[in-house]
Amino acid sequence: MSGRRSRSRQSMSPSITDEQINDLMVKLQAVLPEARLGINHRVSAARVLQETCSYLRSLHREVDDLSERLSELLAMADISGAEAAIIRSLLM
Repeated sequence: MSGRRSRSRQSMSPSITDEQINDLMVKLQAVLPEARLGINHRVSAARVLQETCSYLRSLHREVDDLSERLSELLAMADISGAEAAIIRSLLM
């Protein structure tokens, strides 16, 4: 299987080495919350990628929820249209 990966990577431009991929995986793992990967710090690349996707989806949901809550608060707040426009422009 690694031979197939190596051949497919050779045809891509620019090429990336296994060392670079490992380095990127370590960096990616470092930005994930430790609870998502458990206490075992040596995990497969597939697991790191799965957890990264899950984490990004959860962050996206959180941003959507917070945006909705903020919109509701702005709608209830007694502020002028100009003040609301300034607040919205700061948030985007």
